Amino acid sequence: MSASATVDQAELRLDAVEDAVRAFARGRIVVVVDDADRENEGDLICAASTVTPADIAFIVRYTTGIVCAPMAGDLLDRLEIPLMTSRNRDRMSTAFTISVDARDGISTGVSAADRAKTLRTLVDPGSRPDDLVQPGHIFPLRAAGNGVLDRPGHTEAAVDLARLADLPPAGVLAELVNDDGTMMRGQQLRDFADAHGLVLISIEDLIATRNRG
Repeated sequence: MSASATVDQAELRLDAVEDAVRAFARGRIVVVVDDADRENEGDLICAASTVTPADIAFIVRYTTGIVCAPMAGDLLDRLEIPLMTSRNRDRMSTAFTISVDARDGISTGVSAADRAKTLRTLVDPGSRPDDLVQPGHIFPLRAAGNGVLDRPGHTEAAVDLARLADLPPAGVLAELVNDDGTMMRGQQLRDFADAHGLVLISIEDLIATRNRG
């Protein structure tokens, strides 16, 4: 692992949570890093209600390409999207649901435009369960009820940022990777954010913001 990946998070230059909220409200992508003793990884995150095909193309280019949609539980219940398994053995207890595609307005479901359409369908207040098909190319994630105060994960961070930005409680996320396929960490995340003009925050700081009310 390179030296730039092993920079302690306490030494990592982070932006203010308020900057991330403003970026979210403007439809921008942000970088969110979790604790070093958790995944110690950074995700590209934006709001599902503002996502564009260009956003998806950018996200897929720099991440694993597995695009997830963190959502509040009531939205998933309204759309009748069930959990993938009733016995979650994931190390981080990430609450994956059955993957979905939009029923109409897409081709194979995997293009940037198709995935953006599915994401916008998920968050559209007029959408009904039959507006989606399962399985698909977008992976909704069920966020804990009280966000990062219940679970300090990227899933909850995305939903909390959307709520703080007065947007529907649903986001888009994918995990950042280096060109060699390794996970992007530490100073690599700061360098990436700076190179692309993105805000970088930590879940730890988001928790502190939530606790301040």
